[in-house]
Amino acid sequence: MANARVIGVGHFVPQRIVSNERIAKAIPGWSAERILEKTGIRERRFLWDFDEKTGVAIPPPEGERLYPITNSDMCEVAARNALAMADVSPSSVDALLVVTCTPDELNFSHDAMELHARLGMRRDAYAMVIDDGCGGTPYVIDLAKKMLESGALKTVMVVASAFTSPLVNRQTYTAEFAPVAGEKGFSGFLSMYVFGDAAGAIVLRGDAGAAGRIVSSMSMNSHEELVFRRGGGSLKHVHQHRASDAELAFIVNGPLVARDYPRVMGECVSEVLSSTPFTSADVQRFYFHQPNRRVLDLFVRQAELAADRVAINVDRYGNTSAAGMLVLFSEDLQAGTVKLGGEQLVLLAAVGANVHAGAQLLFT
Repeated sequence: MANARVIGVGHFVPQRIVSNERIAKAIPGWSAERILEKTGIRERRFLWDFDEKTGVAIPPPEGERLYPITNSDMCEVAARNALAMADVSPSSVDALLVVTCTPDELNFSHDAMELHARLGMRRDAYAMVIDDGCGGTPYVIDLAKKMLESGALKTVMVVASAFTSPLVNRQTYTAEFAPVAGEKGFSGFLSMYVFGDAAGAIVLRGDAGAAGRIVSSMSMNSHEELVFRRGGGSLKHVHQHRASDAELAFIVNGPLVARDYPRVMGECVSEVLSSTPFTSADVQRFYFHQPNRRVLDLFVRQAELAADRVAINVDRYGNTSAAGMLVLFSEDLQAGTVKLGGEQLVLLAAVGANVHAGAQLLFT
């Protein structure tokens, strides 16, 4: 049976830095100091700018082709970087799986098809968008691993993204939403404080090679609603006034995330290690989904992991959802902290949304 292994990783993070002070002016709710205190996030990266006075995103000028400026653009940069590291051509990729809940267009796998065309992939290469959030990347990597090890496909690229900046809207993200009638409602301002823009990509190959070999992989479903977004779809048409402003927002259920993230992440780490001779003490680098710095730090303490082995950028980039783990991994590869062919044991894990969760253990 072929080994599923990582042969290339790439990422893109916008240069625009958005401070807590700026986002708090645009989206009232907490002060800049409280954002830092409650989340540990000092700043986030946005591709689009916004108007602090009106609290609305500023789209790029009509008729001007700026780059990168869309979700597909970010995904393309990350994908090309991953392919360059892998030293493979787009025509060698058998399947392109784009994990995002913020595509440029909602339907028909638009962003994956756009990327397929831009890269010049083969007509018979699969191209699909998987509508998912923070836990979607290891979940989909686990699926890709199984396809590669079956021999059905030889090379798969998973691209993951978060494109929050166009969503900035004061009316939408300060409106209140009650998931259960009569119970305490939620507002989406926390989402605007914690999320940022980024894209990551990983190229996987199934062959007899050793470098980047995935030793163990897992995925699972749970059904806690960590993030609400009820608007859209056949039941909540906006133009038929069946969706409120708040139902159009991504609203983080903060208390539930704080409670369940450490538990489910602990289950992911335990399960992916359970079929191997390794323990968490053997892992040289951890790449976790980062809801915010405070929740991540709590999990690391509770799991008794070595904090200096946990890659972190959420305090500077914000929560980049499905892209987060791949951005961390790519940054470490660029910096030489880890290297493919270096035989370092690393672990990726994430949980999010409704709930998809997964993890991979691999030798670089």
